[in-house]
Amino acid sequence: MKIIIDVMGSDKGADALVTGAVRAVREMSDVEVALVGDSGEIKAVLEREGASDEARISVVHTTEVIDMHDSPSLAFRRKKDSSMSVALNMLARGEGDAALSAGNTGAWLAGSTFVVKRIKGVRRPALAPALPTKSGHAILIDCGANVVCNADDLLQFAMMGSCYAQKQFGLASPRVGLLNNGAEDSKGTPVYVEAYQLLKQAGEKGELNFVGNIEGRDIAMGAADVIVCDGFTGNVALKTYEGLGLYLVGLLKGMFKKNIFTMLAALLVKSGLNDLKKTMDYKEVGGAPLLGVTKPVIKAHGSSDPEAAKSAIRQACMFVRGGFVTEIEEKAAGWVKNAALSSEEENV
Repeated sequence: MKIIIDVMGSDKGADALVTGAVRAVREMSDVEVALVGDSGEIKAVLEREGASDEARISVVHTTEVIDMHDSPSLAFRRKKDSSMSVALNMLARGEGDAALSAGNTGAWLAGSTFVVKRIKGVRRPALAPALPTKSGHAILIDCGANVVCNADDLLQFAMMGSCYAQKQFGLASPRVGLLNNGAEDSKGTPVYVEAYQLLKQAGEKGELNFVGNIEGRDIAMGAADVIVCDGFTGNVALKTYEGLGLYLVGLLKGMFKKNIFTMLAALLVKSGLNDLKKTMDYKEVGGAPLLGVTKPVIKAHGSSDPEAAKSAIRQACMFVRGGFVTEIEEKAAGWVKNAALSSEEENV
């Protein structure tokens, strides 16, 4: 399995992504990577890591970088030899099984839609990270790809998220919740009120297991397996979740370092503390898949360190093996068919 990696443009530069790729290749015997970016920077890291001659690592040289300040709508037209553009074009041509980047999120999403293309029937591709919850994990969709959405978009997010959760978590009927500012069906903006009714109707038809509105505090308690929202709301929820996790782990760390007695107590619960840190650390997840495009595309965290990069590569491999793109294509074919039938009925 070959993962194409845009190693430029992240907060930590090529170093973290290349180092993470080396670790991934050493730990996963069936994985190879194509590192796309400045070959001088890439080869310097490979040499430092003792991986210059690794057969499962190839380097694709590019001369430009799409950074965090570039306009997503203009970046691909102005920087055609950027690492991001080249990586996505390689994926579109079938030169790898998945593509991964920790760079400019807007540009990566725009490029994925423009170069890799949307699945027919999908209105808007959406980012879908997995969040740790009391009952296991939940898919948050969307977490940043679409800041402004309408009710139909939210319905499609729910459909794609449910499909993903079924295979990812092995759930026969994932619980779908609409992230809102109250449980009542009248809560939220007009878009959310309308989305509630569409999701309810889909639930009544047996297309979804819709459990209604959920509030922010319900996420961690495992109230839903799929949490549906627009990209603005989802991104705020995701970053708050990450920040709270880091805060809690730091709080516990400080508490156990107060004196000799608390340090002894920490030794007794060290295993549990490590498990907690692992559960709350975004580096363990690595990134979020972009659901709704024709090939596996993963967006890694902009501040990914080597461990987070390795986790993102592992996630990309899992996404390829899971056949999630095919699953969503089959579901989207039904949306196209239903839309055509509705159009015919309107013309009668």
